[in-house]
Amino acid sequence: MTVPLQPGAKIPFTKASACGNDFLLVELAHASGDLSALTRQLCDRHNGVGADGVEWLSPDADADVKARLINADGSEAEISGNGTRCVAAQICSREGKAEILVNTGAGLKRCQLIRQQDFTFEFEADMGQPQIGGQLSIEAMGVGTIGTKISMGNPHFVIFVETFQEDWQRAAAQIASQDHFPEGTNVEYVVWRSASEIEIRLFERGVGETQSSGTGSCAAAVAAIASRRASSPIKVIAPGGSQTVRWDDHVYLQGPATIICNGEFLIGEFLI
Repeated sequence: MTVPLQPGAKIPFTKASACGNDFLLVELAHASGDLSALTRQLCDRHNGVGADGVEWLSPDADADVKARLINADGSEAEISGNGTRCVAAQICSREGKAEILVNTGAGLKRCQLIRQQDFTFEFEADMGQPQIGGQLSIEAMGVGTIGTKISMGNPHFVIFVETFQEDWQRAAAQIASQDHFPEGTNVEYVVWRSASEIEIRLFERGVGETQSSGTGSCAAAVAAIASRRASSPIKVIAPGGSQTVRWDDHVYLQGPATIICNGEFLIGEFLI
């Protein structure tokens, strides 16, 4: 059993954001005790630093870095496309590399630098091959909803709608907790705009509503292409910004990641 951090201990972190989907990047060597509880403390937007999740980083023999993602609620996730890009941005800013390999819970992901301006880095990331499941009809808030199961190394349920309803977050929360998804799922509502453009809203497992999602953008684009609503490449518009998804042999995600700040989180008595 690891020993909890003592009051007064300092945890260095980098905060980064990819289209409003924000993460703390922390070396795993600085952690101790209950990693889930520590992540909840760090991600608390009132009494912590605030983030959608923490990418806990450690050395890896097969990649530039190993990234273990813990969501804001303390649950572990296989991967975040945006989080992976934030990790790549940190390595790029420190080491000047143009190609970064990140070992995630969903396998190795390669991020290729496209351009840089100040502390914003735009990458195209190889997100691997999607797995397209069947359609499901699920009742949420008394209404039947049809969606498609997609895996990008993590689970997604993609629902095409005409417009975004005001209470979509409540419906998404009910869908995500259904028995159809024993490990939970990310839920994407998608409005088709054109053959090359879709708009999405995102409810992420372990977080709730987010401003953007890399794997969510990929899942939505894959569902749009597979259903012949659109063709590759697709511009995916989220509240926090736009990303581009193309689907050839693999799915490739292009978008920015910005280094926001570096700092230290101080462990206090009330957080132990």
